[in-house]
Order: sequence, then structure tokens, then C-alpha cells
Amino acid sequence: MIHVRIVGALAVLLFCVPVMAGTTEYGPRLEGFEYPFKRMNFPFESQGQQHKMTYIDIAPDGDATGKTVVLLHGKNFCSATWESTIKVLSQAGYRVIAPDQLGFCGSTKPEGYQFSLSQLAANTKSLIESLGLDRVIVGGHSMGGMLAARFAIQYPEMVEQLVLVNPIGLEDWQAEGVPYATIDELYRDELRVNAETIKAYQQRFFYPDGWQEEYDRWVTMLAGLYAGPGGPDVARIQAQTSEMLLGQPVLYEFDRISAPTLLLIGERDRTALGAARAAPEVAARLGNYPELARRAEKSIPNARLILFPELAHSPQMQDPAQFHEALLSNLANSGR
Repeated sequence: MIHVRIVGALAVLLFCVPVMAGTTEYGPRLEGFEYPFKRMNFPFESQGQQHKMTYIDIAPDGDATGKTVVLLHGKNFCSATWESTIKVLSQAGYRVIAPDQLGFCGSTKPEGYQFSLSQLAANTKSLIESLGLDRVIVGGHSMGGMLAARFAIQYPEMVEQLVLVNPIGLEDWQAEGVPYATIDELYRDELRVNAETIKAYQQRFFYPDGWQEEYDRWVTMLAGLYAGPGGPDVARIQAQTSEMLLGQPVLYEFDRISAPTLLLIGERDRTALGAARAAPEVAARLGNYPELARRAEKSIPNARLILFPELAHSPQMQDPAQFHEALLSNLANSGR
């Protein structure tokens, strides 16, 4: 029963009630939200349209390692939510680049765009190359982990090391029995997202041991996008990318990942896309991250798994000290 309650509550973020009065509103590209670092813009063309990808680019603050880490955000996150990890990596001598994927956060919200993990990976590659880089460490959290895996498969020559932080997509939800939902259905659900339910979801699954005041900022960031003038576009793209994630599994190609891979997994995570639409017996078996992570470790040729027994979907935010100690130690020893 506990698994049914946990995975079913994924719907809290997507299936909720109208936006609360008084919610802070941000512009379609997060105008008005204060990023923790200077925002840069990468102009590029894709699918016959001109776009701008917002990104953060931070130089080493300590003795330079000569290495660059590219951090990919999750579906309900932005480059800014990597704030503490960016600071820690910079202080350890790494250059850090964190983009907002096209359609998300500070980047352009295109119409009629065909979203795919391969296309987002290609966009990310274009950004990296525009900065004069040809080989980087790639880290991804949640949806960003699924994208990072696709990037490593698609562009193996560019990936020095892969870091996956509670990536979604360690199982094929539709193959497991999650019913298909059309983009129109998902869009109607997304139009009902608000600050109150975002916080309720995060309290329960990101930070089960208690809410910290600093988490409110990220709730306000997300809710402000939905509440602002670009809200319908944000909802549309969230629906498109939900359908993308459900229909484009990567786990069947894990054996093609050649880069040394570090899996950093909060064991209390039970994230499973679409579980609320599934039959109870299906929902009950989805999102078992300890089991899924061990399976992924066996599937990826050169993988190492680090488990955080008391942490959940966002270990880098829930317990930054524990998470960053494990991250830095394993990055330093990646050539072992």
C-alpha cells in the first residue's frame, strides 16, 4: 500500500487545482526571477525557428582542474536549482555550465516544436561546441539524467564521465502498464498546476524529513512560470515533454554507454511518470529506486552506484554536504 500512495501522489504536481491568488508571476522566460549567477543566452536555429537557450557558465574558483562539468536540470527544475552544486564544483576547480533546456525556464518557448531527447541532446551539443569545448563531464538529475544518458549514447566522444542523479527513465512506464495519455489530456492537467500543490508534492517526495525555508524559492520559481503571461505555453511544453518521456525510453540502450558512469541515488525516491493513471497493482511496483538503480548499474558497462538510504528524489538539495562529498570524491577518482 505504501508504494501505491507514493507513486500515486506524483499526480499532485500535474493534477491539481487553479493557481492561488497572490502567486508571484514571472515572464515566459523567467523574467523577474533572480538567478543565482549571471544568465547567458545562446542563440541558435532549430527546426526552422530562431531560439535562445539560457545558460550559466561559471569559471573555476579554486585551482583549475582543466575539466568542465555540464549540469542538466530535471523537468520540474531549472539551471538555477543547481546553485549549491555549481558553487561546490567551481570551488573544487571545475568550470561549470548549466543550461535551461529549450522550452524550459529561461529559454525560448517555441510553438510547433517536435520535442525529443535526441533533439534536446543535439541542442546541448551545439551549446557546448559554441563555448569551444569538445569533451566534458555530463551530469543530469531527474529528466536531466534521462537526457544525459541519451547524450552519452548519442555523442560518446564528448563525454569524459557521466553522472546520473536520481534519473527518471530507469524503467519503461508504458511497457509496465501505464496507460497512454494524449498531449491534449496532459495539457489540460498542466493548466491546473499551482504553488500550493507544487509545495505539497515537494514536501512529501523531495524533502520527506522536513521543509527548509530555502526550498520556498524553487516553488515560487515554478509556480511563477505557470501563473505568468507565458503560463499556457509553459503548460503546453510540459505536456509535450511528458509525452516525450513516456514514449522515448533510454534504458534499453544503457549497454551503449561507454563513459564511466556514477549513479547517485536517493533510495526513498518513488518517482514514476503516469503512475496515478495506472491500475493499483501496476502503480505498486513502479518507482522502486533501490531496485532500479541496481539494475541500471548492471546494465551500464562501467558504472558505480552510490546509494543514500535516507534521501529522496533530490539528494543534492536535501543533504548537500553528503551529496557533494560523494560527488567530488568520485569525480576525483574517475580515472581509477
